[in-house]
Amino acid sequence: MAENEPGNGGVDQDASHGLATPIHLLGGVSSSQVPLLQKLQLRTAADVLFRFPRTYQDLTDIRAIGELEAGVTASVCGTVAEVEQKRTSTGKTITGAVIHDSHGASMRVMWFNQPFIRSRLQRGKRLMFSGKPKLAGLRWEFVHPRIQPIEESESGDQVAGEILPVYPLTEGVKQNELRYLAKQTLADYVRQVEEVLPEEFVERHKLWSIHQSLMQIHFPSDQESLEHARRRFVFQELLVLQLALAIRRNQTQSAKKAEPLETTAQIDARIRRLFPFEFTDEQNKSIGEVVADIAMDVPMNRLLQGDVGSGKTVVAIYAMLVAAANGYQAAIMAPTEVLARQHFETLGKALSQARVRLALWTGSQTTAERRQALEDIQNGNVDLIVGTQALLHADCEFPNLRLVVVDEQHKFGVQQRARLRESGVAPHYLVMTATPIPRTVAMTAFGDLDTSSIEGNPPGRQEINSYLVPTAKQADWWGFFRKQLRSGRQGYVIVPRLEESESQEIASLVEMFESLCNDELEAFRLDLIHGRMSAEMKQTAMQSFHEGRTQVLVATSVIEVGIDVPNAGVMTIMNGERFGLAQLHQMRGRVGRGIHAGYVGVFHGELAEEKMKRLEAFVSTSNGFKLAELDFELRGPGDLLGTKQHGLPPLRIADLIRDSEVLMEVRAIARQLVDSYEFRQPEFAKLLNQVARRYKKRLELGDVG
Repeated sequence: MAENEPGNGGVDQDASHGLATPIHLLGGVSSSQVPLLQKLQLRTAADVLFRFPRTYQDLTDIRAIGELEAGVTASVCGTVAEVEQKRTSTGKTITGAVIHDSHGASMRVMWFNQPFIRSRLQRGKRLMFSGKPKLAGLRWEFVHPRIQPIEESESGDQVAGEILPVYPLTEGVKQNELRYLAKQTLADYVRQVEEVLPEEFVERHKLWSIHQSLMQIHFPSDQESLEHARRRFVFQELLVLQLALAIRRNQTQSAKKAEPLETTAQIDARIRRLFPFEFTDEQNKSIGEVVADIAMDVPMNRLLQGDVGSGKTVVAIYAMLVAAANGYQAAIMAPTEVLARQHFETLGKALSQARVRLALWTGSQTTAERRQALEDIQNGNVDLIVGTQALLHADCEFPNLRLVVVDEQHKFGVQQRARLRESGVAPHYLVMTATPIPRTVAMTAFGDLDTSSIEGNPPGRQEINSYLVPTAKQADWWGFFRKQLRSGRQGYVIVPRLEESESQEIASLVEMFESLCNDELEAFRLDLIHGRMSAEMKQTAMQSFHEGRTQVLVATSVIEVGIDVPNAGVMTIMNGERFGLAQLHQMRGRVGRGIHAGYVGVFHGELAEEKMKRLEAFVSTSNGFKLAELDFELRGPGDLLGTKQHGLPPLRIADLIRDSEVLMEVRAIARQLVDSYEFRQPEFAKLLNQVARRYKKRLELGDVG
């Protein structure tokens, strides 16, 4: 069994006990089945115990024959009235029977090529038959139903149906074979599984024992028992994760000391004078949370999330200027060079009247430019450093760095956002995202961070109007698009990325560009931008668009993050169904950033219901937090954030939507256990071993377990 199976009860594969018994030695496993079972990652007894069913076949819906519905799985209790078995001209066997229920109604049950069934069908015997009924003429019929004996003591209304496990399969393995294997393995080995949770802890949180839970998650007696068993494993899986995150958070705060950065009334007034507007209440709230954190001698570790255009950058600049006012350096790291240069220009304008020195560090700079920047940084001639991921690889110790800001946090992996901590005194850390994160995802992928949120937009932010444009309406949309351009606005045309290859993707973009130049937008000045262009070419294209020399920018989703052109008022998104909701929302945020309203048209053809539902949700609301929750429900956390890059393995049984209440409960428990150091008590040793096996390397945890 993999060491990180959910709720594995502290199973140690290296121990010399029965749980490590190889699959070929388990009861009922033939030599021909071994390689097939290994394809399913079933190699030991423990693997079988902790390979939970993916769903269940509920046969507890017991109905009278007259209550059956076509295609709806149900169970019927009846007495066998007639039995027949015959062979067809092709040599196949057909076994059939007629059964009567207690109301006098009858139906037919039949099996093909299963002659052994005949021995179970004795006239006058009461049995339960479960399956999907269909009408054959005027009579209901079950084909290949499951048969369950009825005890003599059970009357018609008291018969209990089964809930059968349904396991993942591979070719050559049948469902009933896995059920038999699971039942045998439970009987032989379940008592050898150790309980990793302290007995008092289990009782306090009203959890079932590991043994009872294992039996019931595979073969539940009823739905209530299944829920109890599932809750035990969900609780344990999420507890292991939240303990790991709480330990990481605790270690971050205690392992290294940070430099307290004081924000006096004088510093606050000096910073606010640099901005030609009043901060919003939401910005002031987030600034207050950041200021409180960086005034401490433990490193701030805070996530700042806000909708597109909500003013997160203001909070980041404020924090960076506090660092500079205290005589220290701050760095901001952006996911693309275009965005890094934009930050550099924004800061340059905002600080034109301040004695704050800036440096830019990107991968496309010349060796001489980087050498000069490095020299200035190390000599203390720079206060604020703006860069891309190249900062992570810079041959620079940043000896005076006390604050790091990472823009668009979800573009960086766990290890990347920790790398700048390795140099000198631990800096305070502020990570930002304009992709609002559902609360349950924030508690997992970003569970070691404290969170600040900016909801709503600053005063004066223009309304963005979004429309779905089916094929029949696209000519009308292009007419509106041209009208906006003639009125002085600029626009974007977004072409989806192709999965086939980068060369095909660029060819598709170029083809669209040429088509627009020669048809719908031939009267206007167009330019092109995509991810495979050199940084210099991208910067030139963006500069031309920003200065108004280009009226339309044809681009891939490379423009989704942070591009700020106030005069851009209209956007066409081709094949909108190829984008996620969060990505669509990010792209929409590129228009309506100035004094003019924004307009977005999403082109689409005939779509499946789910894809249409996503696009309809997009145009129905401009609230990024609501869209993030819906995107999460539709696409899951992996698609939403690319959680693989965060270094966290997928959850095996917990569901962040269904189990959100358990997650919140467990998060509070984990933080209390770590903050009070109760988790260091001997009774939690087995649980900590499980935390270490699953997360120690991924989260770079220290002395855990």
